[in-house]
Amino acid sequence: MTAAAFDFTPLWQLAGLGTLLACGPLLWLRMRTAGAGPQARLRALCLLTLFLTFDLVVFGAFTRLTDSGLGCPDWPGCYGSASPLGARDSIHAAQSAMPTGPVTHGKAWVEMVHRYLASAVGVLILALCAMSWRQALAAKKAAGPVSPWWASLTLLWVCLQGAFGALTVTMKLFPAIVTLHLLGGVGLLMLLAWQAQAYQPKPLALGGSFRWAAVVLLLLSLVQVALGGWVSTNYAVLACSDFPQCQAGQWWPALDFEHGFTLWRELGVGADGAWLPFAALTAIHLTHRIGAMVVFSALLLFTWRLWRTGQREAILWARRLLLVAAWQLLSGVSNIVLDWPLLAALAHSGGAAALLVLLTMLLARLRQARPICH
Repeated sequence: MTAAAFDFTPLWQLAGLGTLLACGPLLWLRMRTAGAGPQARLRALCLLTLFLTFDLVVFGAFTRLTDSGLGCPDWPGCYGSASPLGARDSIHAAQSAMPTGPVTHGKAWVEMVHRYLASAVGVLILALCAMSWRQALAAKKAAGPVSPWWASLTLLWVCLQGAFGALTVTMKLFPAIVTLHLLGGVGLLMLLAWQAQAYQPKPLALGGSFRWAAVVLLLLSLVQVALGGWVSTNYAVLACSDFPQCQAGQWWPALDFEHGFTLWRELGVGADGAWLPFAALTAIHLTHRIGAMVVFSALLLFTWRLWRTGQREAILWARRLLLVAAWQLLSGVSNIVLDWPLLAALAHSGGAAALLVLLTMLLARLRQARPICH
């Protein structure tokens, strides 16, 4: 059975369920921060939202890696219902017609749980925005360390992220949209990480060269995450089946960059409208490998510079970054040599998100130490 691309009938039910799910973390946070000041409560809420958003990003990767992105082929519900339970007849009919297709009862639940979690995170960000503005208006002249406009930007961002989530489904896993949805998720993490760090300033005075180096490393990492998303959305992970070589002892096999990096095309289709050639998948994969070498080298150089400062805090950040770098190297290689196991793929996605969060927080620390001119 088919479903209309957009059916807003269950929208309010989905919003209500997201609010209900968000009530648990909010009540727990209220008990934990009883007696704390407003800035401490805001920081705690920001950190909690950051943690749950990280979980949401990883679960989004799980949804994609289990081919559950079209488990419910409409949005925001599932065949016009707020739950797969209400859509079980439609799901059963679709699964019977195509047993190995994208719609199954299990995939529908994975897809809808992802939407439930996204709704709950949206409610938490809405609460963060409301509390930020309430505190700003109450403080008047005594402005806090974080402008409420940051929370407003985060709320706008999560709304746009929801729109891309809808397009991911309605455009049938269009690679460019799926990759932008991934980047939107890590962008949301970075916004929350920056605010969480700003609520409790701890300047790290290392000089302007470290700030610029951190900016360059963060931008390189973002490009690499985008390449990783492009590999995943095009199912090019196993295009190179060997390591460190690519295919059957080849370092540089046949590559088709034109078709592989035609960004606006349907899944599995090349620039000419025909099926995407295998050489295009190989070009996508090999580009990601080269990008990994560049980022890994830049990360090692940056951590070496941090270590050389001799500052205890700088060395601690260097250790954190090295740990994530090792995690990414091991999980990335495991995806190839172990034939793309789900656990390794999830570990690699989570490691990429963790790296961007760490770099964002470190950059916030370095910026806080910038001298202010009067």
